Amino acid sequence: MALLSSEPTIIAPSPAAIDADGRRRSYEVRTFGCQMNVHDSERLSGSLESAGYVPVPEGEDPDVVVLNTCAVRDNAAGKLYGTLGHLKSRKDKHEGMQIAVGGCLAQMDQQAVLDKAPWVDVVFGTHNMGSLPGLLERARHNNEAALEILEALEVFPSTLPTRRDSAYSGWVSISVGCNNTCTFCIVPSLRGKEKDRRPGDILSEIRLLVDDGAIEVTLLGQNVNSYGVEFGDRQAFGKLLRAAGEIEGLERVRFTSPHPAAFTDDVIAAMAETPNVMPQLHMPLQSGSDRILKAMRRSYRSERFLGILERVRERIPHAAITTDIIVGFPGETDEDFEDTLRVVEQARFASAFTFQYSVREGTPAATMADQVPKEVVQERYDRLIALQERISLEENQKQVGREVEVLVSVGEGKKDAETHRLTGRAQDNRLVHFEVTPGSELPRPGDVVTVRITHGAPFHLLADDPTGAPLRIRRTRGGDAWDRAQAASCGVPAASEGSGAPRTVSLGLPTLRAGV
Repeated sequence: MALLSSEPTIIAPSPAAIDADGRRRSYEVRTFGCQMNVHDSERLSGSLESAGYVPVPEGEDPDVVVLNTCAVRDNAAGKLYGTLGHLKSRKDKHEGMQIAVGGCLAQMDQQAVLDKAPWVDVVFGTHNMGSLPGLLERARHNNEAALEILEALEVFPSTLPTRRDSAYSGWVSISVGCNNTCTFCIVPSLRGKEKDRRPGDILSEIRLLVDDGAIEVTLLGQNVNSYGVEFGDRQAFGKLLRAAGEIEGLERVRFTSPHPAAFTDDVIAAMAETPNVMPQLHMPLQSGSDRILKAMRRSYRSERFLGILERVRERIPHAAITTDIIVGFPGETDEDFEDTLRVVEQARFASAFTFQYSVREGTPAATMADQVPKEVVQERYDRLIALQERISLEENQKQVGREVEVLVSVGEGKKDAETHRLTGRAQDNRLVHFEVTPGSELPRPGDVVTVRITHGAPFHLLADDPTGAPLRIRRTRGGDAWDRAQAASCGVPAASEGSGAPRTVSLGLPTLRAGV
C-alpha cells in the first residue's frame, strides 16, 4: 500500500481574506474534542493565515468563525447547534461574517448541518482541512453555502501550514485513522483506516519544532502503538521513541493514545531506556469486565491490561498511569460494573477520564439490546468518580516530599493570580501549582523549575516553600521561544536570547533530510 505524499501543501493568498476597503479579515477557530482536534485547529489556523486572514484581536468579533467539531459524545451535536444558534444573532449584526463547520461531526452529518443551520457558509470534513480558505472564497463569491466532504485523505494533514498554540510545546501526528472496530466508536468511519507517516517525516517535523524552541512534543495517533502496521514493522513505534530520544534539545516526549491489545514490551523498554520519554502512560481501559470488553470488541481482557501496568511499573517505578472508562455500556450488569471497580482499585490510576455511555448513530452499540437506564448509569458513574477521586488523592499524597521538575505552562492554573502561584506539568504530567516566593525571579512559560511537593489533592499538587527560598529556575530555549513569540505579537517588549523571530506559521514540513 502506497504511503500518502508528504510534500508541503501550499495555501495561496485568497482574495476573500481582504475586505473591499483593503482590510485583512479576521478569524477565530473554536475547538471541540480531543488532542487530535486541537492539533487540527492549529493547521486550520495556519491555513487561514497563509491565505491572508489574521487572528481576531481580543474583544472584537471575528469576520470568520470556524467550529472544529467532535462526534464522539452524544452531546456533541447539541453543543454544535447551540453554538450555531448563538452565532446566528452575531452574524445578523456583522455584515460579511462567515461561519464554517468542520471536523468529525461535519464529516458525519454533512448536508444535515446546512439543513439545521442554513446560515452556515462552509461545511468541510476531516479529510480536506486545507480546503477551508478556498471554500470560504467560493461561498463569498457565489453568495451560497459551500459543502465539500472527501471520503479519504489525499494528503497528510501534517503537510498543511500550522500555527502552533505553544512556543515551547508541540503536537506531532504520527498517523491518522484507525483500524480497530470498537463497537462504541464512530472515529474509524469519520477518520478512515490508519495511515502511517514515514519515520523520517515525523523526525523532521520534531526537529523543526525543536529548532523553533520547543522542548516538549506529544506524538499523536488514534492508536499510536500500532504505528508501522502500514509499512510492515510492528516495532516501529518503539524505534520512533528511541530516535526521538536522540534529538538534541528535545527534553520531553509524550504520546497518546495507545491500545492495550497492541502494547508490546519493546515499547516499555524504549520508554524506560530513553531519558526524554516521560514517565507517563495513558492506557484506555474502557471497562474492567471481560464480558463487556468482548461486547465492545476490545481485543484484550482485564488480566492482560493489569499485566501491562505491572510491567510498566517494574521498569518505570514512578510512572503516572491514566485511563479512559465508559460506564453503562449496553448490557452492563451490576456484576460487570463491580469488575470495573475492582480493576480500577488494582490499577491505581493517577487519574481517569470517565464517561457515561451515549448512543452514537452509526455504531454497532447503538442498536444493541439492554441499553442501561440513565438513572442506573448515573448511580454507577457517581460511584466510579468517588472511587477514582479517592485513589487519585492517595496517589498524589504519595508525592509529598518528592522533588520534581516542572515545565511552566500558560493558563492551566485558574486561581494562580489569587494564590500568587504559577502552574506547570511535572515529568509524569501531574499538574503542579508552585509558590513564587518573595524576591524570586519570575520563570517564563517554557522554563523549568525544581520544586518540592508539599501537598497532594485529587486533581493537582502544591509546592510551597516554607523557608521562603528563591525558586530554582532553569531558563530554557522554550522560555526564550515564548519571549520571542510575545515580542512578535506585541504581548511584551521582551528581549530574547537566540536569533531570529519565531516561526508563527510553519509552511508545511521541511524536505526529508539526508540520512533520516
